[in-house]
Amino acid sequence: MNHIQYKNTTISYTDTGKGTAIVLLHGFLENQKMWNTFIPAFSKKNRVITIDLLGHGATECMGYVHTMENNADIVHAVLTHLRIRKAILVGHSMGGYVALALAELFPEMIKGLVLLNSTSRADSDERKANRDRAIKAVKQSYSNFISLSIANLFSEENRQRLQQEIENVKKEALQTPLQGIVASLEGMKIRMDREVLLHLTPYPKMLILGQKDPVLAYEDTKAQIAETEVQLVTFPDGHMSHIENETDLKNVLLKFFKGL
Repeated sequence: MNHIQYKNTTISYTDTGKGTAIVLLHGFLENQKMWNTFIPAFSKKNRVITIDLLGHGATECMGYVHTMENNADIVHAVLTHLRIRKAILVGHSMGGYVALALAELFPEMIKGLVLLNSTSRADSDERKANRDRAIKAVKQSYSNFISLSIANLFSEENRQRLQQEIENVKKEALQTPLQGIVASLEGMKIRMDREVLLHLTPYPKMLILGQKDPVLAYEDTKAQIAETEVQLVTFPDGHMSHIENETDLKNVLLKFFKGL
């Protein structure tokens, strides 16, 4: 794992392989280790960068609100440090929001974009209220909040089948500091709607969704790419396609990278 300093904050990243750069961005309560099983396959023909977002993994917090733009800035800082001028972005959930912010702030850097179990739309009023409830809940009982949050990301059928994997995800999530959790919830709550990027940007784009995603309503999320050239990939499970559908996801992404 490597580090850079950005605005007096330590940012952690990995850099593996050679070729077209692929940047893998984790979601809320995750860290760059979520990509460990993907890096060997992806780095055979590409340069793979993973980054811990603000207040997650080994990257420090930067204040009380981590906006998606703040996170996009640290991604940009890592890519600039590595002298990478163009990259394919893959963002899981919150990582997708960060990828979209980067695509808006630095459009010339984007070679391709994959939203994995993510959306380009802003939070609805209901989702904003849920974020506020989550902030209260995590302040009251940190470990209970994490335990429930993680289990609820998987489709109901998989909660039994993937018990060990769910425990592993919880273990990683428990390393996320309270400040990092609250700052991310605040940042996601105020993020901008970026659906226009799916309609008007010139590079190849893909949306990967789980049909039984407990977090993102499948039909609603799919609706944002109507009348666009965005490729849609649907898996039969929940919000954690990188675990619930690991092999299929690997193949789908390798095919997408190969086409660029």
